[in-house]
Amino acid sequence: MRFLGNIEAKADAKGRVFLPSVFRKTLQAAGEDRLILRKDVHEDCLVLYPETVWNEQMDEMRRRLNRWNRQQQQVFRQFVIDAEEVSLDTNGRFLLSQRLQEKVGIDQTVRFIGVGDVIEVWAEEKARDMEQTKGDFATELEGMMS
Repeated sequence: MRFLGNIEAKADAKGRVFLPSVFRKTLQAAGEDRLILRKDVHEDCLVLYPETVWNEQMDEMRRRLNRWNRQQQQVFRQFVIDAEEVSLDTNGRFLLSQRLQEKVGIDQTVRFIGVGDVIEVWAEEKARDMEQTKGDFATELEGMMS
């Protein structure tokens, strides 16, 4: 399952937002109907995980982290503490909790960005700010791929 796209949407007064149809179709084709939403580890955005991707990530973390090590257990706890299960209603909308909206500065306009097997949800102004100039992007990509 791979998500591709960069789509703007608006949240309503209750915090509900339509998941873009291109992403819904990808989820339906993969038989996914449950989603997990959490704040990104590095950026001020939210990450929407299909349940199977989330479960794979949880299994990988459990394999790598020792549950009998206090510090590693705290890292695991911190990762899952912000996670929320979300479901799409019959219209393809889901609720962005007030708590997560506040953590990443989402007001009303959001940008959905397909990033491989997950979908990032950005506040519109932060999405614009994170985009690199073409020259910077090309230089970084060249350095990483050389």
